[in-house]
Amino acid sequence: MTVRTAAETEAGDVIAPVTVPVSRETLVAYAHASGDQNPIHQDEEFAKSVGLPDVIAHGMWTLGAAGSVVSEWVGGAGRVIEFGTRFTKPVVVPTTGADVVIDGVVKSVDPESRRATVDLTATAGGDKVLGRCTAIVQLD
Repeated sequence: MTVRTAAETEAGDVIAPVTVPVSRETLVAYAHASGDQNPIHQDEEFAKSVGLPDVIAHGMWTLGAAGSVVSEWVGGAGRVIEFGTRFTKPVVVPTTGADVVIDGVVKSVDPESRRATVDLTATAGGDKVLGRCTAIVQLD
């Protein structure tokens, strides 16, 4: 994994779109790993009974997918200093699965601390699913 440097990073740099697939099997595995067994993430009938269009991905899975993209871009998860978002819409996961598309833009670089602020965008089915998604990353 290549570590990104402050010298090669500037405001306006982009993180090219990365498509992260999510399947129902992904949701089951995430539920077991996280302990979040809410049936809206695994049981289609239940999800629909509470007014959802289908099973939805865990919000934290979606955030983790975005975090994986930015950590890969900067050169490792340990380089992500701060990370936060607002959940704007759920990722609906039909039986055929879904794709979450994540991209980003560098908003600023502090040459003294060698930290960059990155705004990320995550969409699924054409809908923005994360809002105000921002990471502060440590550059070399």
